[in-house]
Amino acid sequence: MTGAQLQWASGYLAGRAAADQAQGAAPTLRPENSKAGQSLAIFYGSQTGNSRRLAELAHAQATAQQMPARLINLADYSPRLLKQESVAVFIVSTQGDGDPPEDAVSFFEFLHAANAPRLEKLKFSVLALGDSSYPYFCQAGRVLDERLLVLGATALQVRMDCDLDFSAAATGWTDAVIGQAANLLKPLTLPQVTIIETAASAIRAAEAGKQTRGELLLNQRLSGRHSGKDVRHLEFAFADANFTYEPGDGISVQPQNANVLVEEILETLRASGTVQVERPGGRSRQLVEILTEEVELTLINRQLLSALEARTGHAGLQHLLATAHAAEFAHYLETHQVIDVLRDFPAELSPAEFVSLLRPLGRRTYSIASSSAATPDEAHLLVAVVESRNLHGTRLGAASNFLAAMTPGSELTLHLEVNPTFHLPADDATPLIMIGPGTGVAPFRAFVAERAARGAQGRHWLFFGERTHREDFLYQTEWQKALAQGHLHRLDVAFSRDQAHKDYVQHRIVENARDCYAWLEEGAALYVCGDAKRMAKDVHAALLEAIRLGSGSDEDGAREYLQNLQRNGRYRRDVY
Repeated sequence: MTGAQLQWASGYLAGRAAADQAQGAAPTLRPENSKAGQSLAIFYGSQTGNSRRLAELAHAQATAQQMPARLINLADYSPRLLKQESVAVFIVSTQGDGDPPEDAVSFFEFLHAANAPRLEKLKFSVLALGDSSYPYFCQAGRVLDERLLVLGATALQVRMDCDLDFSAAATGWTDAVIGQAANLLKPLTLPQVTIIETAASAIRAAEAGKQTRGELLLNQRLSGRHSGKDVRHLEFAFADANFTYEPGDGISVQPQNANVLVEEILETLRASGTVQVERPGGRSRQLVEILTEEVELTLINRQLLSALEARTGHAGLQHLLATAHAAEFAHYLETHQVIDVLRDFPAELSPAEFVSLLRPLGRRTYSIASSSAATPDEAHLLVAVVESRNLHGTRLGAASNFLAAMTPGSELTLHLEVNPTFHLPADDATPLIMIGPGTGVAPFRAFVAERAARGAQGRHWLFFGERTHREDFLYQTEWQKALAQGHLHRLDVAFSRDQAHKDYVQHRIVENARDCYAWLEEGAALYVCGDAKRMAKDVHAALLEAIRLGSGSDEDGAREYLQNLQRNGRYRRDVY
């Protein structure tokens, strides 16, 4: 059992035991209490698993208090039933460019349709997860919250927007919303029981079983010497038999900030790295250690800029934060780091004040590019090293440069990020159409290796795109070998800079429209991985066009066809 499942079981059994002791007999939950309108509906839409885990913990807490509750993935729910619900909570993450997670797309589309039902009976609350270093922070949760209100539902609890360090906020929200739901539903009159673990401690317990120490075996540059990109293939070995993953899952790593960046920060602050700064819990550390290991320096967010504006009243910050300048604000977040903020908007800050404004340094997640069936006790990553320039100088990505600097023999903690919405089909005979430009090809290397190791009969068609054939054809020899061995059946590539006009994977999709549609009609599953801002939207449009051309239908027919694929789990995306 997973950590979350064990937590659910422990909470449920503790509640039953307490009730037995108080009443002398085991209580029986009436079957009708699990129906819509008579129980708490706990919905989740999750891309990387955080929303799912929080929903599981909320369900465990409700069950431990003898409350009738249902745990529901939005992908498995018929949204037409929502008008029958009386009390519901929604735990929803935001992915890509402010979009809902893949398992919630159909639900969102239904709610925003012209014929969406009125929901006056529903009382609800939304817990939104996001990353404030992106301009559309918690956008999916906000959109859901606003739409439910428009449809006549009543807010049970004010929406909670959570950043990457969500444990404390999620705990408070869960306690409040479960208490309010209990009063509304008037569950069985059984004695209340004490929750053994809070949501925050349960989250930590669940995470503990999903990490292992990995030793770096190989750090190989895949992009050519003259490429404009530095793309690395890294192989880690681990000895933990309990650390198991599936193709489509990810691994997150905890980076450290580069020494050169830390020195720039110290110089700009005119502070000594040896000064002691108090940290939460009454401990203190040297400033240089905090800047290196504990706080976010390469990603900025609205909270940091707002806090500086409140302290300084800087007109430039007021301009940047204004609603009317959303595009300019988004561009600034994308192209600047904390050191740039200090230089653009100078402020007199003590080391303690400065550190208090920064977010905790978060883990970065990469798709696993290997199959445990093909390479047991190993996990491979495909990492594009981030390096850019702005007016202040060269800026490096925290995790990608941290990983690129690792040498064989180095060790690192690997955190498993389960991604069930992007796993392989259960039927090994299902054909796969895989679209993965750039490093988005990583999970498809795992898919092909896994199905080859299992002797799967399903056909595989890969669309890959990059800048140039000579310098940027990632895993070229492996794909050619897979073609020769019959593990890969079709390979269509697009290299945008090998000719005068730009050539992308979406062009290959439309050019092969009839074949794409024929594969889909034969039951193929469709997978897309990579950039959310441009690629995913362009590929989605190309798929609609391919279906329209292949089927002879109109735009509405193609859209309905693709939506049906998504509802049936045959169109899956992992975009970021």
